[in-house]
Formats: sequence, C-alpha cells, structure tokens
Amino acid sequence: MTRPPLPPFDENTAITKVRMAEDGWNSRNPEKVALAYTPDCQWRNRAEIFRGRERIIEFLTRKWARELDYRLIKDLWACHGNRIAVRFAYEYRDDSGSWFRAYGNENWEFAENGLMRQRIASINDLPISEQERLFHWPLGHRPDNHPGLSALGL
Repeated sequence: MTRPPLPPFDENTAITKVRMAEDGWNSRNPEKVALAYTPDCQWRNRAEIFRGRERIIEFLTRKWARELDYRLIKDLWACHGNRIAVRFAYEYRDDSGSWFRAYGNENWEFAENGLMRQRIASINDLPISEQERLFHWPLGHRPDNHPGLSALGL
C-alpha cells in the first residue's frame, strides 16, 4: 500500500501531505485516520507513548468522544527528505460546554510508501469562550477559502 505524495518531500508535496492529514483528522473517523500510518507506527501524544494502528484507533476513539465539535487547522512548518514538521491549532468543547483551543507542533517521519512511521506531538490547551472561537465551518473538511493559522493570527 502506498499513500502519495511520497518522500522525499519538497514544499508543495509536504503542503499536500499536511492538508491530507488535516482532512483525515477533521473527519473524526479513527479507522480512516489510522490507515495513514504504518502498522507499527510509533506515537508520542502529550504524555501517551504507544505503537501500532490498533492503539491509534483506540486513542482517537477516546479523543473524539471527549473533544466534541472538533475542528483542526494544520500548517507546514518545515520539511526535509522523509520528515515534515507542522504546527496546528484545533478547537473543541468538552461535555460541560467549555471551549478550548489546543496549540501544538508535530514531527512526522515517513516510510518510503508514504505512510507515517513516527508521530511526535506536543500540545497545550487554552480555555476560550465561545465568542473567542475562530473555527466555524461545518464539521469535516475545512473549506479551501477558510483562513489558515497565520491569517487568523495564530
């Protein structure tokens, strides 16, 4: 199985890869998202460290059960060879109705077939009011004309 674009990445192919990842995560479909990773992909997400697609599916299922109305924007930070660095922000509310914006950075390493084999994420949550929200598109794919992180001042 291959998942183009394939490494080595240039700026354009890295931007495409980042947007594909954003679209996948905005689908909030753990099984679909997990297919972008190698079967033995290594993850570090906040304080959780694990390996493998089954664990990715379990993690994402838990995540999206508690992070409601999830909307994500990812931007390319840098790329070289088979590695991509991104910065991101996402907004969500918890089951009590409190809103948050999470900010973070991810380092990705890809196998030759275009599947991600390592994901290292550092994330911080900021409580926000509903009026401070900036991500208002319908759940799912971010519209192509919606501003990115820099245009939103993030």
